[in-house]
Amino acid sequence: MPATKGKTRILLVDDDPNIVQLVRLYLEKEGYEVETADRGDTAVEMFRKNPPHLMLLDIMLPGMDGWAVCREIRRTSNIPIIMLSAKGETFDRVLGLELGADDYIVKPFEPKELVARIKAVSRRYQSGDNAPAKEISFTGLTVNISRYSVVYAGKELEMPPKELEVLFFLGSH
Repeated sequence: MPATKGKTRILLVDDDPNIVQLVRLYLEKEGYEVETADRGDTAVEMFRKNPPHLMLLDIMLPGMDGWAVCREIRRTSNIPIIMLSAKGETFDRVLGLELGADDYIVKPFEPKELVARIKAVSRRYQSGDNAPAKEISFTGLTVNISRYSVVYAGKELEMPPKELEVLFFLGSH
């Protein structure tokens, strides 16, 4: 999945160029590979083409807001999502977490705290050496549970998450 072997790839979705520049600087210094999008619809497109390991997602975006992006990603994937937003009300935080975000950080934030939260969320998603396989393959069929993708006869299939999980379970047993 990562473009550079061994690096965690993060998709940073924010329309503020100053925040993008600052966050990218800190994350690249920590060894992360950072891709960026300044629109919600662009982020969903990028996610579908090459899912990142983690997503940092602003709420107020052109094209498609962060709430809609989060809902769309959660339909097919359980990658870690950390919301970054100026919306700091309890309602907004709870909504973000209920929609499937793993963490919610209010702007302005300390970049070092953001990096620490990324590491904490990533630890929860990393698997050890004894973890079960994340991908199964048969002749003409590949099911990848970590990316929530099914490829049959060389073509990626659209499939609801529960059906994919059942297929993965059946194929694993």
